[in-house]
Amino acid sequence: MNKQVEFYFDVGSPASYLAWTQIARLAERHGAEVVYQPMLLGGVFKATGNASPASVPAKGRYTRIDFERFARRYEVPFAQNPFFPINTMQLMRGAVALLDGDQFQPYVDAVFRAIWVKGQNMGDPDVVARVLGGQGFDVAGLLQQINDPAVKERLRQITERAIERGVFGAPTFFVGDEMFFGQDRLDFVEAALAES
Repeated sequence: MNKQVEFYFDVGSPASYLAWTQIARLAERHGAEVVYQPMLLGGVFKATGNASPASVPAKGRYTRIDFERFARRYEVPFAQNPFFPINTMQLMRGAVALLDGDQFQPYVDAVFRAIWVKGQNMGDPDVVARVLGGQGFDVAGLLQQINDPAVKERLRQITERAIERGVFGAPTFFVGDEMFFGQDRLDFVEAALAES
C-alpha cells in the first residue's frame, strides 16, 4: 500500500472527532493507509497565534451548528460537550503511548466517544479511569506509559513537526506535501488520494 493520508488530530477537537468517523473508510476506498499523527492542539495554537473558534462567540455558535449538520450528513452521533474546552495533554500522551499497537484505535475511539457523544469530562482523571477501565484498558499501566519521558517527547516532536509543516489547527491532513485543513475538506482529501 503506497498511498497514504496523514491525519493530525487532537481528541479535544470536535472537528477531529467528525473526521475520525470518516477517515478510515475514505482511505480504504482508495487503497490508502492512514498515518495517524496525534498532536497537542494547544501547542499548535500557541505557536501559530491561532485559537479555537469558540473564542469568538458568533463563530463559536455557528461552528457548533455546522458540526451538528456534518454529524447528520455522516450519520454519526454527536453532542456538544458541556466541559469544553478540555485539557487533552494526558489524553494525547495516551494516544502516543499506544500509537504503534493494536490498542491505539480502540483507545482513541473510546476517548472521542466519551467527549463528543457522551459529553463526559475527560479532563477529570477519575472520569478517564472509569471510561477507559470500562473499555477494558489497563488504566494503571497506561498511566505509567503516559508519564514515560519518551512518550512526552514523541508527542512534543509530532506537534513540532506539525507546526513546521504549516499546521495551525485540527484536523489537518496531508496527501504527500499537499495540506488540507478541516473535516469539511474531506472531499478534497479524497480527490487527492484518487489522483495519487
